[in-house]
Order: sequence, then structure tokens, then C-alpha cells
Amino acid sequence: MTASATPTTKAARHGMIRELLANHAITSQAQLRELLAEVGIDTTQATLSRDLMDLRATKVRNREGVQVYTVPDVDGGQTHEAKASHNRLQRWCQELLVTTDCVDNQLILRTTIGAANLLGSAIDSARLEEVVGTLAGDDTVFVLCRSAQSAREIQSHLLKLAVPFTE
Repeated sequence: MTASATPTTKAARHGMIRELLANHAITSQAQLRELLAEVGIDTTQATLSRDLMDLRATKVRNREGVQVYTVPDVDGGQTHEAKASHNRLQRWCQELLVTTDCVDNQLILRTTIGAANLLGSAIDSARLEEVVGTLAGDDTVFVLCRSAQSAREIQSHLLKLAVPFTE
């Protein structure tokens, strides 16, 4: 038997949980526990439950109607966080974005019910240079852009992210 190379501190566990939730559609604590075990982090269901509460994890319904876990975005390490932010934005565009509308320098994004905050948060975390800010309701995200041209470019970018890559 070999020893795990993955640190088992609470911070390391929380970081891995965030990464897994950002990159996988996880529907249950059992599924999350299995993924953690695959990367060398063994934990009990009780500890995992506390970790999810600490991270303020919630379940939201994605575009397919499946409830998946998610956690609010927080600032972290720059390089890894930038890639994770892009992956998160792409995932939420694919799963949650329903329609877009562009008026002057403003975008209106429609999402599945209850998911606007996730998409707005992902846009904020991606730190898109031409986005001034976002405002999220229940199923609508208002995006204020620096110009009408940048609004059209951001709209195009989000729509491209919403289409799953296929070969």
C-alpha cells in the first residue's frame, strides 16, 4: 500500500472540493466522496457534509433539470484560479444559459430558474476586461459592458462557450 501524496489538511480538502465542483456535475455527496478518494483524499460523509456547509455549497438545477452542487466563487491563486474561472464560466454557460439579448452596452442573459447568481458570479470571477459589472436576479443576469461593441463581443464569447465542444 502506498501513502497518499495529497495533503489531507482541511484547506487542501476544501481546495480540491472547489476544483471538483467547478469541473464536474456532481449530484451527490457519495459521488463527491468517490472523486475525492480517486485523488487520494479519503473522508467521512460527516466531514464532507461539514466541508460543504463551510464552503456554502448549494444545489442548483442545471439545463438538463439535474440538481448539481456548486460553491460561491472566491478569490484565490492567480494562474490556477484563472483557468478554473474560465472552466466554470464555460460550464455554467453550457448548463445554465438559455438566451441572450444585447441592447447598446448592456447584455441580458436568461438562465434556468434560480441560476442567474451562478452565471453572474462566474462572469465576475472571469474578470472579463470589457465587463463593468453584473446584477443577477432569479433567472436573469444584467451585464453592463464598456461599449456597445464590447457588449456584442461578450455576447458572442458567451454564446461560443455555451456550445459544447465536439469533434
